Amino acid sequence: MADLHESNLATLLIFGGVEGKVKAELCQFCLRSGILCSRCRAKVESGEVTRLDLEVARLLISIESEYPLLQDVYFRGAVEADNVLAILVRRGDANKILSYGGKIIKFLENKTGKTVRILEYNSSERKFLEDLFAPLNVLTVNKIWLPDGSVETRVILRGKDRRRSLINVNAMKEIARKVKGITLRVEFADSVKWMYE
Repeated sequence: MADLHESNLATLLIFGGVEGKVKAELCQFCLRSGILCSRCRAKVESGEVTRLDLEVARLLISIESEYPLLQDVYFRGAVEADNVLAILVRRGDANKILSYGGKIIKFLENKTGKTVRILEYNSSERKFLEDLFAPLNVLTVNKIWLPDGSVETRVILRGKDRRRSLINVNAMKEIARKVKGITLRVEFADSVKWMYE
């Protein structure tokens, strides 16, 4: 049985994809069974795929029959910071997950006990930041070159005080660093003051 599984692994790997299944970095057999073949085990052991990636991919696969659009989603991985779980998908796939009125997000939040963000890993930096800080509005994004040679990305946000409390800024900074390799400096602008400056 292991030889049959190994021989079909190339067609099951997600880079090629499996028609009609949530696509992930591990093969469908391993995700469904929970038993890792040697190739998938090697990916986990090398850190290419984390235990968190495995857990989230299995959760997505468990509900794909209930939410058919998930079958066309490419799940790249997951990142956590503080109590926030960022799920990384291909450009255009975030809308497929969000299209069910937040039911998929609520399911994932209930199962993981974390606040869930859906982010497109291969989107532009601006789009990534807009998705990261939603529902707040990103007013501007600038690069700041520091005397020590490092670069920070300055993000100015606008949003009501009530909305601001929904965002864990430190967790969002950590997610941006892990996913895009950027160091964020986050500031808030008073909407009236911003309009007249």
